[in-house]
Amino acid sequence: MKNKAILEGLLFVVGEDGLTLDQIEEVLELTEDEVKSLVNDLKHSYEQEDRGLRIDFLGNRLKLTTKFEHREYYQKLLENPDTNILSQAALETLAIIAYNEPITRMQVDKIRGVSSSQMIRKLVAKGLIKESGRSDLPGRPILYETTNEFLDYFGLSNIDELPDMEKYIDEVKEEKEEEETDLYTSKYKEQ
Repeated sequence: MKNKAILEGLLFVVGEDGLTLDQIEEVLELTEDEVKSLVNDLKHSYEQEDRGLRIDFLGNRLKLTTKFEHREYYQKLLENPDTNILSQAALETLAIIAYNEPITRMQVDKIRGVSSSQMIRKLVAKGLIKESGRSDLPGRPILYETTNEFLDYFGLSNIDELPDMEKYIDEVKEEKEEEETDLYTSKYKEQ
């Protein structure tokens, strides 16, 4: 039972990247037959009517996905204006894409330091970013860029109206240095 829970967590963490059977064998230190049995057991538990997820083999990788028969509810959620508030992680991902477009998901992940798969899927679903082609990097990963909806959402005429990030970073550094200097001099004045 413990391995089934661990596998479920692993599939959640890797998101759309999925896992190969070999990766599962390596991480859980199980044999091929044990992994196949474990996957079938988890897959069977997701086939129950009271579950909202399922496991699929897509592109030779095991992935955690939503059930197709519930798609109308997922669509309602995405279209609901009350749920169109962007989280901090979504804003961070969106800013990285806007300032570096076109950019691959792996490049976004490298800048953020965490996987951005789910955030990118959400931003695509909300229409704020879109696929804009393929990179020349090995594997030809998908490139992402902002959309006109992104510009509308943030009240911009074009992408060039984004604030100058380097200027902002310099201002923040200066403020921090001033605070540190003031703290040092006020706390350690000679009497």
